[in-house]
Amino acid sequence: MPDPGDPDTPRGHDPDHHDDDLIGFASPAALQGRTREPAPVAEPEIEPEADLFEPQPSPAVAPVPEAVAAPTPNPGPPPAPEPVPAWARETPIPEQPAHSQARRREQPAPIDGAMGVYSVYALILFAVPTLGVSALIALLAVTGRAGPQGDVAASHFIFQQRTLWAGAVVALLGAILIAVGLGVFVLFLLAVWLILRGAGGVMKLKAGRPIANPRAWLF
Repeated sequence: MPDPGDPDTPRGHDPDHHDDDLIGFASPAALQGRTREPAPVAEPEIEPEADLFEPQPSPAVAPVPEAVAAPTPNPGPPPAPEPVPAWARETPIPEQPAHSQARRREQPAPIDGAMGVYSVYALILFAVPTLGVSALIALLAVTGRAGPQGDVAASHFIFQQRTLWAGAVVALLGAILIAVGLGVFVLFLLAVWLILRGAGGVMKLKAGRPIANPRAWLF
């Protein structure tokens, strides 16, 4: 029979028994026969579930420090500009008087019947390349009808009538003089006369000026 206190002796569950003496250590409470209170077990903390529909606070962003501008070194006085050569200098244009500029800006007033007058002048100028056919058409256009009502257009209309009728008479005379050798010279002078009178009339009509003496024979 084993002795009391023998470690090989089986024993039942004794709540007042402590095993500290088996490992060579006995606390004062074990020697007095007091039971050891079990150590409290900490319950795990349960984190609350995050609400998916609740807006989460955005993480705070640290402000970016402003860059401190480095002091700009003093560049010193700017270099003196190089002299411009004489060939690269721009020649100033003299200003024109105010009255000449105002004259250029003035536009001629519209002329009544100017389109018909321009058409007759065009037929007169094309008389030479068309061998007088366009001049004959212009003669029919200014014959037997009243002229325009405006003073400027009326003076040009009379000028055109005189030019075409005189040209028709001289052309007939030149055709007759071909037989004696003077017809070509007369027809050449007639062509120059028609071109000069037609061009001068167009320039005056474009400027809005009337013919000073529409019944004269010169230009």
